[in-house]
This record gives sequence, C-alpha cells and structure tokens, in this order.
Amino acid sequence: MTSSELTHRTAAELAAAIASGEVSAVEVASAHLDRISAVDDRVRAFLHVDVEGALNQAREVDRRRAQGEPLGPLAGVPIAHKDVFTTRGVPTTAGSKILEGWIPPYDATVTERLRAAGLVILGKTNMDEFAMGSSTENSAYGPSRNPWDLERVPGGSSGGSSAAVAGYEAPLATGTDTGGSIRQPAAVCGIVGAKPTYGGSSRYGVIAFASSLDTPGPFARNVLDAALLHEAFSGHDPMDSTSVDAPVPPVVEAARRGDVAGMRVGVVREFAGEGYQPGVLTRFNEAVELLESLGAKVSEVSCPNFTTALPAYYLISPSECSSNLARFDAMRYGLRVGDDGTRSAEEVMALTRAAGFGPEVKRRIILGTYALSSGYYDAYYGSAQKVRTLIARDFTAAFEQVDVLVSPTTPTTAFPIGERADDPMAMYRADLCTIPANLAGNAALSVPCGLAPEDGLPVGLQIMAPALADDRTYRVAAAVESALTARWGAELLTKAPSLV
Repeated sequence: MTSSELTHRTAAELAAAIASGEVSAVEVASAHLDRISAVDDRVRAFLHVDVEGALNQAREVDRRRAQGEPLGPLAGVPIAHKDVFTTRGVPTTAGSKILEGWIPPYDATVTERLRAAGLVILGKTNMDEFAMGSSTENSAYGPSRNPWDLERVPGGSSGGSSAAVAGYEAPLATGTDTGGSIRQPAAVCGIVGAKPTYGGSSRYGVIAFASSLDTPGPFARNVLDAALLHEAFSGHDPMDSTSVDAPVPPVVEAARRGDVAGMRVGVVREFAGEGYQPGVLTRFNEAVELLESLGAKVSEVSCPNFTTALPAYYLISPSECSSNLARFDAMRYGLRVGDDGTRSAEEVMALTRAAGFGPEVKRRIILGTYALSSGYYDAYYGSAQKVRTLIARDFTAAFEQVDVLVSPTTPTTAFPIGERADDPMAMYRADLCTIPANLAGNAALSVPCGLAPEDGLPVGLQIMAPALADDRTYRVAAAVESALTARWGAELLTKAPSLV
C-alpha cells in the first residue's frame, strides 16, 4: 500500500488495516509524517512535529498487537493535536510568544485519553493565540492556510487542526470550541467538526480562554471518524469541576445509523438572511430539502434572542479571558522580559505581557477588564449573562417543538488571508451562527453540504441538539453525508485539495 493510499484512507479504515495486520502502525505514521514533510511548508498546519515521539507510539501499538493485547478501536491511527492541550514533554504554546518553548510536565486529560486509546500524536497544530480568533491569523507564529486555496484562511481558532485534516496530513485532529472554533474551521475546510455538550469532554489541561465556554472536540473527514474520536476522549473527569457525570451519548451508533425518518428538524429563522453569501444559502437550502426528502419533518423555528448572541459573547468571553490570562505574569513559567535586576516585579510583568501577548489578545483583555470593572459590571457583564439566559430559554422552547435545529455553520466560505485583519467586527461575524450553542452549552456539529457555486469552496451545515443529545447531531450529519455522497460522488466531501 502506497503512502498516498494510506494518507487518503479514513481513520476507521486505517484502524481496521492495522488490526488485521495488513499494515503496521509505524507504516501509517511514517506515511503521514512524509505527507507533513511534503506539504506543511505551504499549509503551515503544525507548530511542532514530534517525529520520534510519533514513531515510538506507533511501535508500541505494533508491539502490543503482536502480543495479542486488547487495543482500542482507533489504535495506531495518527492524530494532530491542537497546541492548547498540555502534552507532556512536547512544546505547548497556545499559539502565543508568552509560552514559547514551554514544555509541560503533565498531560491534559484529552491527551492522556488519546495515548490510552493508542492514537499516535503526530505533533501540535497552529491556532489563534489563546484560541482568540476565527482565521488562525492571530497566531504568534504566522497563519495556517486552507488546503482548498492556500491564499485563504482555514478558519479559527483551531485552523491548524482543520488544515491538517483537510490537507491529508492527519486523518483526525483535536480542537477546542469556545464560540465556534471547531465548527467554523471545519466548515470552511470541508470536513466534519463537533462541539460536544459543555462538560462532556474534559477541560483539565486545556490552556484556558473562557472557562464557561471552552469545549474540546473532534475533527475528521467523515462523520463516523469524528464519532469514534469523540467517544475516545469524552466522558466524566473528576479533575474537571465542570465535567458532566453522565455516560457519553451513543455517537458512534448514531453515526452508523444515519436515519432521519420521522425526526423533527427546525430551521433557525434568524440565521438565513442578510449578510450571508448567496452560495452558502443555496447549499444550506438544498441540505434542508434533502433532509425532508429523507423523511425528516422540517419546520421553521424562531429563536429571537440568537440575534443578541454575538454582543453577549464578546462581553462574556473577554471577561473570562481577562481573568484567566492574569496567570501569565513572568514569575513562574514562560516568557520573561526586562528582568535585569533593576526593575520591580510589576515592571517585569508589564514588559513581559506587552511583548508576549498579541494585538487580539490585548484587545480582549482590555475589553474584559473594562466589562468587569466597578461601575460597569452590571451594565455590561451582568447584562450579557442575562442575555445568555434568554438564549438558553430559546433553545429550550425550540427543542420542545423539534429534535434538532439547523443553520449554515458560517455566513461565508473561507475568506482571503488578510481581508478582515483590520476589521474585528467582520472577523467576529464568522462565528455568528455558532456562538449560541456555546452560550447555552448545547451539542453542535458541522458537516460539509457542498461547494458554493460562486467560488467552489466548502459550505458547512450546522446541526444543534440539546445538552447530552450529541448523538442526534451525528445521526443527522451521517444522513446528510451519505445522501450527498450518493448524489454527487465522494469527491464532494473528500476531494483532495490542490497543494501546488
């Protein structure tokens, strides 16, 4: 089997081939490391490639298989790991200069569970600094590029992960979703990305952005692979005080079922109007019609407070980030600037934070600190939390009428690198449709639903479900994926992007 054949197989196919002895885990890892070597100078998906570590992990899988030890369903499958997860012995920077060169002494729970499942961690992927952004342009180490068009963004903040999967550098990747940072990059890169129910996947060892919103989740090139990864690292974690003590929803079973007959699907009225790219709406409307043809009962549902989600989010998340990032004080770890023995600790801290944080992180720290300040707390942060409650009530009312809600994942396809760099509001609008699910803590997923006719770039369909009903999102996504593959061929959803 050639390296190209290995890199273009699904995670489930690779796992089966390794389990049967058709191919070794070392061969699979080597093929993907070769692919990274061949294309990542252009894609820039990775901040650190752990060649020796990946090969050692693969050798261990092969050793255990040869000895007949029981292995997980994804044992030996390579994975790209977002650089926000602490990874023992491997540089972890969160895309920031303030953590440049930091090597954690411990693993995040997600990292630990990937290792326990036998997944082979290829390296750490690029991201917007501290997960603050929608394009990966805010990385202190330069932007990643979309494999469909190297002059366009791969989304963010998990853009390195989405680019790695879309560019066949890894069959699977991890991400975190605070306001759409898995679903939006998945949509613009033409892959599958899921935000589990808040608390359904552990935040322990995730470098914090906004603690009431951050949610680890999977990337893959198809729905079943995403479900297998979701199941592999999710579940209760006593190390995370917000972790939900409940069974992982049956996402793999739902992904294999893919039947929507009789399901009630609600189209969010507020997410299909002015400001949306025509081609995005064309493909979204076709996907809705497709669901109806498959036996789903489709109706329009109004969630009026969703229109206020964007401003509420940009008060709540900066407020939490201003608190979380206070720990980067140059005293214990990471960057230290100006410590020449003549300056006070306060001066060293100020110089370090000025040099170590990028413009977007500084913007959000300032905004959040202002929103939390005396005299403004109730007017800003307090009011935003009330809006959050209203959005949660909209979801509750909607799910009394329907089983899932659908919308475009993002209003446009991938935009050119640099186009929105000087317009924060235009950048923030990329997460217009994804933010409500984060504010409410619900499950949500993006699945490819075609290519926009005007630019030939991927469009994503977002599926939202109640908390702990993650399996519904996979069930609907699998039905859409299967039907569109039958209609237009597998190339629609698995097209090898041009990397010339």
